[in-house]
Amino acid sequence: MVVLGRIVAPYGVKGWVKVHPFGDDPASWRGMPRWWLGPEAEGKDWRQVGLREIRPHGQAWVARLEGVDDRTAAEGLAGLFVGAPRDALPLTGEGEFYWADLMGLAVENARGECLGQVVELVETGANPVLVVRDGEARDAQERLLPFVAQVVKDVDLAGGRILVAWERDW
Repeated sequence: MVVLGRIVAPYGVKGWVKVHPFGDDPASWRGMPRWWLGPEAEGKDWRQVGLREIRPHGQAWVARLEGVDDRTAAEGLAGLFVGAPRDALPLTGEGEFYWADLMGLAVENARGECLGQVVELVETGANPVLVVRDGEARDAQERLLPFVAQVVKDVDLAGGRILVAWERDW
């Protein structure tokens, strides 16, 4: 399951929900007739629901789902993650990636030094940030690298690595 976003709150009284996307192209979700909802991003308790409509609303997105016809039903969905199996997702364009594809990739700088692995991505409003951890111990060094062209020079999904313009001591 690839997590696409999270339902944050009901919207209005007719069953619409406000969705916080974990990416920059929720408009492409219109081509997905079904969403999967689950209480945990890593969980197995996903259930399918039909997507009636999704549209932008200010800085957020709102969606109407099958079987969710009033505010009370929408309130029951708040906090659920929105996801889809890999084969149900729209194709990505050149230089675009699903966050799930970046998780676990090794991060190296131009000197060939390993800075760690991607353990999380954080949406800051300005740009996504890669959380890169060097090791598994409690005292492992963690780096926050902006996911922008000035820092991220190459993403090699097949090779399992991300090349960055970043030094070990930054």
